[in-house]
Amino acid sequence: MLNEFKAFIARGNVLDLAVGVIIGAAFGKIVTSFTDDLLMPLIGSVVGDTDFTNKYMVLSGNVAEGTPLAAAREAGANVLAWGSLVTALINFLIVAFVLFLIVRQANKAMPPAAAGPSEVDLLTEIRDSLKKK
Repeated sequence: MLNEFKAFIARGNVLDLAVGVIIGAAFGKIVTSFTDDLLMPLIGSVVGDTDFTNKYMVLSGNVAEGTPLAAAREAGANVLAWGSLVTALINFLIVAFVLFLIVRQANKAMPPAAAGPSEVDLLTEIRDSLKKK
């Protein structure tokens, strides 16, 4: 069983996947920082000094207006944190767009697949093979 496990781990696909997950996690941190520290403050200044991370709607509980989200949650209020969702959606869109650009460039860099025989060529070959029998 140990040898099977070693063979499984040594496969290229597992190692490639592990590297991809680690790089993806690091890239996710970069995108989160970009969104939280650069993009959202710019969007907030355009919209009117809005900090989306502290935007929420109180569903139940007594919380004073303007209370930060963390304090409202600590007070036991049931909140709908829509600002966090907006930030997460922007993070997702950035990651998806960057991955699209990477895949697009990788597809351009790869040579086109060699064209195989056409359907007519295959059917002709089958016909000729059947005639010989």
